[in-house]
Amino acid sequence: MAQIWKSDIDSALIVTGLFSIMVATLLARSYQDLRFNSQDASAFYLSQIYQINAGQSGSTAPLPVKVPDPSTYSPSTSVVWVNALWSLSLVISIACTLFATLLQQWARRYLHTT
Repeated sequence: MAQIWKSDIDSALIVTGLFSIMVATLLARSYQDLRFNSQDASAFYLSQIYQINAGQSGSTAPLPVKVPDPSTYSPSTSVVWVNALWSLSLVISIACTLFATLLQQWARRYLHTT
């Protein structure tokens, strides 16, 4: 019976380990959406410099695109929820991996003593 548990735990350990790797990768990718894009910040400050230079030279050519102010950025609720769920999934997956490792060690000791 313990031999069957040990082989099942080996399979579960592999699956939870691979799942943890996948979730960590997805979390790292979606985490970038929580921060303001540095290229948008650069565009904002360049547009400010352009407007200052245009004002000093006397021309008032407006920019064709409105660039958002980086100081007012806040991530959307859905992005925060998605990242929270990815994080929770990663924590649960790592806990399951730890539990499977502990069960595997118990099964080895049990088989060794019997």
